[in-house]
Amino acid sequence: MKDETRVNHPPAIELPDDNYPLNLPIFQNVKWETETVLEGERIARGERPGFFYSRLSNPSVRQLELMLAQLQRRDECMVTASGVNAVAQTLIGLTRAGDHVVFFTEGYGPTRQIIRGMLARFGVTHSMLSIDDLAGLERTLSTRKTRLVWFESPTNPINKIADIEAITRLARAHGALTAIDNTAAGFHQHGEFDIDLFVHSLTKFATGAGDVMGGAVIARRELIDQLRSDFRLFGAHLDALSASIMVRGLKTYFVRYRQQSASAQTVAEFLEHHPACTRVRYPGLASQPKAELARRQMREFGSVICFDLVAGYEAGRKFTESLQLFARTPSFGSTESLAMPPQMMQPKDFSPEDLALSSIGPGTVRLSIGLEDIEDLKADLTQALETIHP
Repeated sequence: MKDETRVNHPPAIELPDDNYPLNLPIFQNVKWETETVLEGERIARGERPGFFYSRLSNPSVRQLELMLAQLQRRDECMVTASGVNAVAQTLIGLTRAGDHVVFFTEGYGPTRQIIRGMLARFGVTHSMLSIDDLAGLERTLSTRKTRLVWFESPTNPINKIADIEAITRLARAHGALTAIDNTAAGFHQHGEFDIDLFVHSLTKFATGAGDVMGGAVIARRELIDQLRSDFRLFGAHLDALSASIMVRGLKTYFVRYRQQSASAQTVAEFLEHHPACTRVRYPGLASQPKAELARRQMREFGSVICFDLVAGYEAGRKFTESLQLFARTPSFGSTESLAMPPQMMQPKDFSPEDLALSSIGPGTVRLSIGLEDIEDLKADLTQALETIHP
């Protein structure tokens, strides 16, 4: 055999049955071979376990999917290249021309843009309500045959709490599916509710490092199978390396999420008593309008805090630029603390009426609390607030 052939057909490495790695190796591989053509065909048709092509499935990716499904207490999971792709795949995969979708003003901007823009072009109609308007939801479901009710809890970025039991009960009574963007609540909460689909941005809490992007849809097997048949044609698969990094990151997920929640609670209480701040919104605060509901639905309340600066829009710029331990950037869930000023918070597609319903004001700031020492964070916030409220 010539050297040119040898380097393309290296010797196989076989591990003894009693000698195995503690961590699943990274299957940085695109294609898979079988002993016979027939077995390859069976794998491709889904008639037996196995792998065929990594756009369809990969062991590293599959391990991540199984871990997430277990955490969310559901049968099955499909991971994607980004959180917004998980949103888009779910909405496109579940709706057809003539369907109707209900969603809420208080929520993630790209989700709203997909529903109002992309789905509308495909002939899917929608109703946008406030997450607090359960009477409006019941009226809409009673008068419009609805395919899907999409919501968040806590909502991004304002941290409103949805009444999950009420929303799912109303949707079920009228034959509509429910999907929750559960990113802020994490992978371990809300699984006890009668929710059909959970959508996550893995970019946030999966690793905590903000170094890889990904998304996930978690649901009963029937729904995931329906979505996966379309998903395979879009090519927005997660790569094996990113999946392996997330599997590793999930090992510290509970330690990170609980510590960040505890620190966020302390920071929220601190901000609530500062004269420069108003309308501090964090689900764990006893002063919140739905504090009791939040305690019933959640065990920890996440890393995100939202509040308004009394001095308004330009004060938000000065405040965030004065912070030394908070990075001025989008996203949340990272081990480092983040801050978004009002200039990055204002929805560009809202009418004045929509903006009022959204609860986003001219001085609204969002913080994501990381794993820094809590006294250091409070000191940094204090000095930054003093620049606008001496």
